[in-house]
Amino acid sequence: MKPTTVLISGASIAGPTLAFWLTRFGFQTTIVERADSLRLGGQNIDITGAAQKIVQLMGIEDDIRAANTGELGVCFVDEHNISKAELPKGESTVGTRELEILRGDLAKLLFDLTKDKVEYIFGTQIVQLTEGKTGVTVAFQNGIEQQFDLVICADGIRSKTRTLLFGDEPTIRPLGLYISYFTIPRSATDTNWARWYNAPGSRVIFIRPDNEGTTRVSFSFLSDPKGYERLPVSEQKEILKKKFADAGWEAPRILAELDANQDIYFDGISQVMAPRWSEGRCAMVGDAAFCPSPLSGMGTSLAIVGAYVLAGELARNADYRQAFAAYESLLRPYVNQVQKLPPGVPWAAHPKTKFGISLFYAGIRLISSRLVKRISDLFSSKTKDPTEDKIILPDYWKNTSI
Repeated sequence: MKPTTVLISGASIAGPTLAFWLTRFGFQTTIVERADSLRLGGQNIDITGAAQKIVQLMGIEDDIRAANTGELGVCFVDEHNISKAELPKGESTVGTRELEILRGDLAKLLFDLTKDKVEYIFGTQIVQLTEGKTGVTVAFQNGIEQQFDLVICADGIRSKTRTLLFGDEPTIRPLGLYISYFTIPRSATDTNWARWYNAPGSRVIFIRPDNEGTTRVSFSFLSDPKGYERLPVSEQKEILKKKFADAGWEAPRILAELDANQDIYFDGISQVMAPRWSEGRCAMVGDAAFCPSPLSGMGTSLAIVGAYVLAGELARNADYRQAFAAYESLLRPYVNQVQKLPPGVPWAAHPKTKFGISLFYAGIRLISSRLVKRISDLFSSKTKDPTEDKIILPDYWKNTSI
């Protein structure tokens, strides 16, 4: 019997994870990625809860641990680089987590895991989708047309494939924060502690170690949506220079590296709110479908869980329509929960005045205090499985040869 053919748009995290499981379930899978090669940039991401169980089943948990950046925790500093508060690794859900890896390292790991059984097509993207009775005819930007049984959109928060499928039906909900990530040379002041600095005017500079001998940095600032994400990179750099020129601390060092930088990412932090995740023979997963925003700390984990559930439901339902319905029924409550951000996010972490900054640091000291930890321990189970989460994962994997 001919295997079901599935085209996945996007070769970051959700796409290759979905391809891994679909291949294990007997599907014939192709991934198309508009970039000319695997995109290896990006900042630290973490894997927690149910997603940790999934990467265990995929056999890559040890590889993720081995690729850890070595970050010891987050140190909150003032303009003189004096520590005002610290959150050691693993001692808080708002600091460095147990299972952290650079986004590019995880993308490479997933690519290596799937490349022998999954066809990857780089340097093009989907420009038209035409559904028929027996499949979906896909027109690519390079002029090639091909038919697939199913098409899955997994190409991120600004997904163009999603627009082809749903138009303006899904909404992108801005959270009033802009953020820029990039890599700079390591200096003598950089250590294995991440350093967080608040500048007056609701601005934050975050410096983190990596495992490549360089340093990952980010600028973030509160702002109403202004369309900065659509500007050319050169104009985005000028905005950052103007915004952080008088920020103090290590801003001059970081800004001096900006012009030569080639891996800058600049976007408005947002969530994707989609009333449905499928249309005919097409569906979506990951940030394209339900981005919770980096502020949730759950974007990568949610992408991994979503990919596992979608693949599993396609495997156990002969009718793709039933599979898509079951996928959404199971995952929607979990997505709704993850997308509910704590009160005060992102404003609490971006105070406007020096007084507000001092209150923020006092709050971090309280979170990290021994007394608070002891009280927390009284209300938590000592035997709790670290992979336990508020979604019960079906045992789809038992039907594979893992």
